[in-house]
Amino acid sequence: MERWQGRVAVVTGASSGIGAAVAKDLVRAGLVVVGLARRVERIEALKEQLPEELQSQLHAVKCDVADEASVAAAFDWIEEHLDGIDILVNNAGLLYSGQVLTMQLDQLQHVLQVNLMGVVHCTQRAFRSMQQRDVAGHVVLINSLTGHHIIHPPSEELQCLNMYPVSKHGISALLEIFRQELNGLKTQIKVTSISPGVTNTEILPGDYNNLPMLQPEDISAGIMYALGTPPHVQVHQLTIKPIGEPF
Repeated sequence: MERWQGRVAVVTGASSGIGAAVAKDLVRAGLVVVGLARRVERIEALKEQLPEELQSQLHAVKCDVADEASVAAAFDWIEEHLDGIDILVNNAGLLYSGQVLTMQLDQLQHVLQVNLMGVVHCTQRAFRSMQQRDVAGHVVLINSLTGHHIIHPPSEELQCLNMYPVSKHGISALLEIFRQELNGLKTQIKVTSISPGVTNTEILPGDYNNLPMLQPEDISAGIMYALGTPPHVQVHQLTIKPIGEPF
């Protein structure tokens, strides 16, 4: 991680779960971290979990990735105050438990807006910053096991993931689209998809709580591994499962 010392990493959805874990790990690794979230007070609280001398390296910026204007304002602040973005971790995600056949359309659309279009909005801004400054940056996409196949619900429970797997299949497609575009544009920017199995986060449906599961820190360790590879090595897709996962 030596080449990232003092560089700027942006983490979306940094108020809890995987986002909070990787924000803290990046600060400890010597980066300046901007945590984006709607609940900025929770990011401010994360500072107390860091050594006092590192707390100033974590910045909390309010942002709703589903709102293009909110994304623009957040990235404008980063460019004005910190000069630009070197690493982007697209972690913000949303899941409403329910069935596609009966849910309100606005909920289904919101999942796609956060999980898919939010990634597009943020990655466009990060890419622009990297390209303008000729930085060989890194874009990380937090995907999911459900981005590769539709998992059956535990026991006899009704399928409740609705648009979440749809959005994550979109992330799997975006991964390769981004890779090909970055290659075609002759950049040295990396893109990596991290696909966790069942992980102990706030969006996990209750039906999954009795399954073997990972902790957010386990996923952060995978992200840090991908970021720490040499400049010529790109971790394209990393799947992380807990031992005993039935899917």
